[in-house]
Amino acid sequence: MNLALFDFDGTITTEDTFTAFLFYATPKRRLAIGFALVWPVILLYKLGLLPARKTRPVLAYVAFWRRCEEDVDLIAKRFAAEYLTTVLRPDAMKTLANHTASGDDVYLVSATLNIYLRHFCQQHGIKLLCSTMEVKNGRFTGRYVIGDCSCENKAVAVQKTVDLNGYSQVYAYGDTDEDLPMLALADVKYLCGNRISTNQ
Repeated sequence: MNLALFDFDGTITTEDTFTAFLFYATPKRRLAIGFALVWPVILLYKLGLLPARKTRPVLAYVAFWRRCEEDVDLIAKRFAAEYLTTVLRPDAMKTLANHTASGDDVYLVSATLNIYLRHFCQQHGIKLLCSTMEVKNGRFTGRYVIGDCSCENKAVAVQKTVDLNGYSQVYAYGDTDEDLPMLALADVKYLCGNRISTNQ
């Protein structure tokens, strides 16, 4: 059996779904108040002074702190059905389908949120490793359970979950520098749709 590791935003999709979900799932009043509180963080990110892995947890906190998990999950189901289906890359989805049809273990390994990615993974019969929002007493605390699942955290999540030596070959697909540690685990690796050499 082979193992296939897929990034999500930009690899399986044509655009950033993390930001799209925040706007889709967050009431307008909360968005307005949240922007007033965190605009310096957004500005630093836009200026390239704050990496995305530091920005995402702040924005997720503002969007989901103290919100009811059940209510947000209903929104996430609609988002997965109505929006995600419109931004999927046909070539990436064909590659993913080929892996599942071959009986490979397929994991989505993403820095974006479990809230809606779990619905995508359930629909396509694949497994999920991603940034996971903490829930206590049915409400989001606003914090991540472990941390932002990007960069080295992607590789760590994979290594903690699967025995890489148990597979004939490991495939990995990504599109940014955040995916490189995950790609380093693979025998066959693709960046932005192009196969790269094992020493990259």
